Amino acid sequence: MKDHSKSLLWKDGVSFVLPFILITACFALWGFANDITNPMVKAFSKIFRMSVADGALVQVAFYGGYFCMAFPAAIFIRRYTYKAGVLMGLALYAVGALLFLPARMIGSYYPFLIAYFILTCGLSFLETSCNPFILSMGTEETATRRLNLAQCFNPIGSLCGMFVAMNFIQAKLNPLDTAARAQLSEPEFEAVKQADLEVLVKPYFMIGLVILAIFVVILLVKMPQQGDQNHSIQLGTTLRRIFSLPRYREGVVAQFFYVGAQIMCWTFIIQYGTRVFMAEGMEEQAAEVLSQKYNIIAMALFVCARFICTYFMKYFKPGRLLAVFALGAITLTCGVILFQNRLGLYCLVGVSFCMSLMFPTIYGIALEGLGDDAKFGAAGLIMAILGGSVLPPVQALIIDVPHRIAGLPSVNVSFLLPLVCFVVILLFGLRRSAKV
Repeated sequence: MKDHSKSLLWKDGVSFVLPFILITACFALWGFANDITNPMVKAFSKIFRMSVADGALVQVAFYGGYFCMAFPAAIFIRRYTYKAGVLMGLALYAVGALLFLPARMIGSYYPFLIAYFILTCGLSFLETSCNPFILSMGTEETATRRLNLAQCFNPIGSLCGMFVAMNFIQAKLNPLDTAARAQLSEPEFEAVKQADLEVLVKPYFMIGLVILAIFVVILLVKMPQQGDQNHSIQLGTTLRRIFSLPRYREGVVAQFFYVGAQIMCWTFIIQYGTRVFMAEGMEEQAAEVLSQKYNIIAMALFVCARFICTYFMKYFKPGRLLAVFALGAITLTCGVILFQNRLGLYCLVGVSFCMSLMFPTIYGIALEGLGDDAKFGAAGLIMAILGGSVLPPVQALIIDVPHRIAGLPSVNVSFLLPLVCFVVILLFGLRRSAKV
């Protein structure tokens, strides 16, 4: 075990154990933010009496922040250090979370979207900094496996976010369903809305305080300067160089579709499960809470599969494993579309197992051999998270169709979008497994 750890976290006589632990903690922090937010599409839709498509603007603001801040973050990191990028990310994360309090006082939807945008500008800094920092904490031969190991802790944060969303937000919102809320008078609706917003804001305010504490810890700990030696900024030249590489270009495209698929599967499992359980006779709020429990099971499978895949990556080429898991996701997504009962929900849970290795593996393959250019290369891959902003609203528009499509519920048909995404990832995996 000792030799195994050294092979992952030692390079040129430098130990990266403590920095690895601290930076890996950040993976859990942005996982928490991602997965406390996914159920908020449904929550905001109810609180403000909006359509699913309007509620999905949460994801537009959330992943739009990733897109807008990725290259500014890369320039900042190139000019300063990975540690500076991490600290900036934590600061913006905390500010965005704490802004939920004034947003509640204003009492309208759009201030929450601004808070989400600022929060995810911080997450963009974190991901642009932490992913390549982890890749640099050892030899290049073990970089993808090391990133998979760090990424194992991202879904642990996600599980915490789901647990908080289910037990401290969804379960405590007013039990009035969507139809009953539509019948409320304006004063009645306003009273219910304010009470629900009070429930929603508390977890975000608390995580803002936690992030500030983590900021102080990382600020006080000395980090090695590995990967931080080059501070020159030649953006145009660097971008032309990295985008001339097929591995990198295709990786950015694959990451766009992967993140879109992930967010769609984890966001709209609530709508999918709610339809299934209400068809069985369950009340809407109970159906939503039970659907979130299935989402937590899906994330638990995701966590287990991350550790399993990290182990098998010692023996199989990353591209080959990626193709195998993409094929599994395609098969299960077909079940999500075609089954109209709990079997479809079980398939949707199983998709999370298949998604487990996709993000870090695509990331590691795309950045392989980039050296210091990985700082800007990372920004392109983080910008690809825009897929989580673009694709979910399209799926939401399909879900909002009031009648069945081709004999299937509209929510089932909407999962054709994740299916297309997994096909793109399969093609990327096959092409990379065929390369040396």
